[in-house]
Amino acid sequence: MTDPSPRSGLLYTALVLAVLSLGVAAFALIRPTVGPDHTEAERSDAKAAICAAFDTVRTGVATNTNVAPPGGSDDIAGALAVAANARVALFDGGQYLLARLDPATPGDLAGEIERFGNLLMDIGAAATAGVPNTDPVQAGRLEDAQAAGTAITGLCG
Repeated sequence: MTDPSPRSGLLYTALVLAVLSLGVAAFALIRPTVGPDHTEAERSDAKAAICAAFDTVRTGVATNTNVAPPGGSDDIAGALAVAANARVALFDGGQYLLARLDPATPGDLAGEIERFGNLLMDIGAAATAGVPNTDPVQAGRLEDAQAAGTAITGLCG
């Protein structure tokens, strides 16, 4: 009879660890996830805060994306400044919303805020890269952002 080699012991140890890891992963996947409990007051405060943040961002985006260059259509520097402010309003507005999102925010509202904030950043980043609003993908983002904004307005109302 031959003695088991040190390699076979290592092989069995690796096999046991792999099976254990698979079991832990399966448990983590199927166990019920329970989020933190929030009081009604916490949910109400979180909703009020994110709705106020949304109003601020919506106003900032609307203001800065609808400005004409101060010197008219021939004002190249003014047009560039206006475009830069619009991009900042979009990208920073998205970041601002996502940063203000409280875990106590009601789930449906939080989902729309995340969608809207990410869309604003995508629109701003694409605009910074020179993608025009007439580009089909950018136009789709703009439509999706409008739909998310409408949904948020309804949820905040």
